[in-house]
Amino acid sequence: MEDKSYLNKRHKLVRKIRNFFDSQGLIEVQTPLLLCAPTSDVYIDSIACKVNTDINSEVVKYLHTSPELEMKKLISSGSGDIYQICQVFRDNEYGSRNFNEFTMLEYYRMGFDIHELMDDIVSLLRRLGLNDEVTKISYSNAFTDFGNIDILNTTFEELKEIARGANLTTDFDWIEDLQMLLFIHLVEPELKKLPICFIYDFPKQQSALAKIDGQVASRFEMYLRGIEIANGYDEIQDSDTYLERFNRENQKRSILGKKIYALDNDFLKKLENPIPSCSGVAIGIDRLLHQII
Repeated sequence: MEDKSYLNKRHKLVRKIRNFFDSQGLIEVQTPLLLCAPTSDVYIDSIACKVNTDINSEVVKYLHTSPELEMKKLISSGSGDIYQICQVFRDNEYGSRNFNEFTMLEYYRMGFDIHELMDDIVSLLRRLGLNDEVTKISYSNAFTDFGNIDILNTTFEELKEIARGANLTTDFDWIEDLQMLLFIHLVEPELKKLPICFIYDFPKQQSALAKIDGQVASRFEMYLRGIEIANGYDEIQDSDTYLERFNRENQKRSILGKKIYALDNDFLKKLENPIPSCSGVAIGIDRLLHQII
């Protein structure tokens, strides 16, 4: 149980976040937490719930792992800039920083690219009292500076040789997983020296739901003293690209022997007319608070 001092600090943090967005004219929204379709992300698992059992209308629904798709439905309907602070739920989480339930801030700015969104996040951090120096570095430059690796032009087999030299496992099916492992071991320790750091332009293999431009995906992560706090994208706009990304994740789930789920067809139908150009970010409130206090 958290003590009163912690509760007060959390209350003040959330109030400052809301005041920041209210002053910019963003609309606070609430989207459903209980969904008909689970996430297709290969490394995130939804928590399933049986409902209506006692009235003989049993159906399986899923607690959301993120409000992302439901918020994008609102954007597709013309909501404009929106934000949400909510609990999210994920199965099979492990590690000292990962939990089955945590609080997420998610927000979207119409017409922003990722650099404008990063600047907006810095403005939010300033409102929250974080006035430390900000560093922005591309994923490629981070590997060059901290690992002496040309990460965008190094093959899977070459990365395996580098990993073996560092006594790291090479038991991966996809290059992006090895890239992430090397990032954890070579880059993240260096980020502890930087109070506020944005890593941007990830390899295209790590695009998730971000737009791709050549070799890179237009996405970023924010670190506070080496702890990942935020993950943002220049958002995909059309349903065909979302469908391709969802199917790719399900193919990976199949290869790894994980359960494959039906896609969120309601979401895909909503995006038959492309959503406006926008960038969005998810920020972990609990991690943010612990870095501030």
